[in-house]
Amino acid sequence: MSEPQLIIRPQTKLGPRLRGAGTTAALAARLLSFLPPRRLNQVLTRLSRSARPATYDEAAAARDAVNTVSLACRAREGCLPRSIATALLCRMSGTWPRWRTGVRRLPPFEAHAWVEVDGRMVGESYPTDYFSALITVDTN
Repeated sequence: MSEPQLIIRPQTKLGPRLRGAGTTAALAARLLSFLPPRRLNQVLTRLSRSARPATYDEAAAARDAVNTVSLACRAREGCLPRSIATALLCRMSGTWPRWRTGVRRLPPFEAHAWVEVDGRMVGESYPTDYFSALITVDTN
């Protein structure tokens, strides 16, 4: 049984360059999200090389841009492409947030992917210890 959901369009105004970069990141993330976890980890690890760590504001701005241009990333179930696209958009500016995927610590089972900076989840309403990370891609 499905439940109706209301998806609110963000009110973020993007310039043409950021809109284009966000769309590119969202499309690339959608393709990468079909990779097996091990291969996705390898690809993201390679992409994160020689990037400086992103600040919270940079990662939050990238997440907002991705949510503005992509309905798939904005959806509740879009955590994997949203987190990948956020990391890719940060990488386009030379930075990299910590990218993570994991599972909820307590039942029922729930998988989730997110980005974080300085131990804080970016744009998420969950407590910091809500998920147990299984895969982490940090700056090298």
